[in-house]
Amino acid sequence: MNNFTVRLILGDQLSPQHSWFQEVREDVLYVMMEVRQETDYARHHIQKVLGFFAAMRDFANLLQRQGHNVTYLTLDNPDNRQTLPENLLAIITNAKAAHFQYQLPDEYRLDTQLANFCHLLNKRGIQTTAYDTEHFLSSRSDVAELFKDKTTYLLETFYRSMRRKYKVLMDGSEPLTGQWNYDAENRKKLPKALPLPQPHVFRHDLSKIHQMLIQSGIQTIGTVNEKEFLWCLNRKEALETLNFFAVSCLPLFGTYQDAMTTRGWSLFHARLSFAMNTKMLHPLEIVERCVEEWRSRQEEISYSQVEGFVRQIIGWREYMRGVYWAEMPDYAHKNALDHTAPLPDWYWTGKTEMNCLRHAVGQSLEYGYAHHIQRLMVTGNFALLLGVHPDDVDAWYLGVYIDAIEWVEITNTRGMSQFADGGIVGTKPYVSSANYIDKMSDYCTSCRYDKSKRHGENACPFNSLYWDFYHRHREKFAKNPRIAVMYKTLNAMSTEELAATLAQAQEYKSHVNEL
Repeated sequence: MNNFTVRLILGDQLSPQHSWFQEVREDVLYVMMEVRQETDYARHHIQKVLGFFAAMRDFANLLQRQGHNVTYLTLDNPDNRQTLPENLLAIITNAKAAHFQYQLPDEYRLDTQLANFCHLLNKRGIQTTAYDTEHFLSSRSDVAELFKDKTTYLLETFYRSMRRKYKVLMDGSEPLTGQWNYDAENRKKLPKALPLPQPHVFRHDLSKIHQMLIQSGIQTIGTVNEKEFLWCLNRKEALETLNFFAVSCLPLFGTYQDAMTTRGWSLFHARLSFAMNTKMLHPLEIVERCVEEWRSRQEEISYSQVEGFVRQIIGWREYMRGVYWAEMPDYAHKNALDHTAPLPDWYWTGKTEMNCLRHAVGQSLEYGYAHHIQRLMVTGNFALLLGVHPDDVDAWYLGVYIDAIEWVEITNTRGMSQFADGGIVGTKPYVSSANYIDKMSDYCTSCRYDKSKRHGENACPFNSLYWDFYHRHREKFAKNPRIAVMYKTLNAMSTEELAATLAQAQEYKSHVNEL
């Protein structure tokens, strides 16, 4: 009886702890591949493509050292047909395999593609099985089931359910301190004299892969030092990064997690999202490591630091995935505010005189990374105020960040950042004037634009665009209790002040590529 099995491993399924790999079997062939299908569906940051390919190659080598049979198709392999189904069909046919198995993809497009491929194989008499990735702490359907018959999904409700389920920072069924959420203590601006930890980075030479990408004509964005690639590429390095965060950054993470500065690009952030999203690390081991650090150093690390981090990992991240599977595929086409403007050209270059955007975009292009407030309240905020079509914003976020995979990117972009989902994720649009950016950063102090002016020479574009946004969307938001105070201020403006503000906004919109 033919029991030969081909198993597919995708580029974001690099967990050596998966049950598949606990037994070496001669009748199993693992398949990994670099394909144009994945490099070309979006225009990715060069560091994102390099990071995925290098981590995939490292993982394939690990499996081979452990004794597993592995076929790895590089992008430039002459037998590479450049799509998952075509390559798989050739390999399965050549191996005369009776079974095809794969781990469930996290992206809807791949989930659909592989389901259709399995249907084709079944017609040919080949058995197919889909396995769980054994990574997430919730199932695809948990969020949908928790909020059945609700029009919005409340993070706090989900977060509390996850804390209870996994007994994280709990005393029985209640939170350890009697308080669930310390978000109010996680919003401090960085003091000027506060020293920042030097980011824990690596120095990988990826010049060979880089040259392959160039010779293959792969179109990318951003920059890279091909001989000193900074990101972790395997579980061992990911654990080093986690340990560095727990020891050196966690003590001040919560307090300054929303802060922004030109003094550094990493600050107190963990930068573990690439390692998590490729499944090198499991979310629960990350949480447990940080809780352990807090317990052993409670005199140095306040509770709000660790709670703020736990909330991001077992709350927000799992919640975003749940919303994705509850709302796709329709979610990818939502545009509740009917925004149609194009994304400014300088999102691809960083060449703008607005200091906050020059720094946030420039950092994104240089490192393939920006932290959540830079994404939400600088780059996302400006795109929302400008009225950029969410498709354009999606394409940029999906491409520019090394950790961007659609399941986590699109819900953050269309939902949290752009309010394109009409309020499924957020109960209000996340927009601000220069006031918030100045409050949370040092960006405004060295900017040519005046943070205090709504209109006139060198008035900060955020200010006029902010009031223009609320003015043109009055019908949608005027009755929203969370932003009622904004409309009180808007209504109190004199006719002349409002006209001058709106005229300034229109002027900036007309010449946005020159800002």
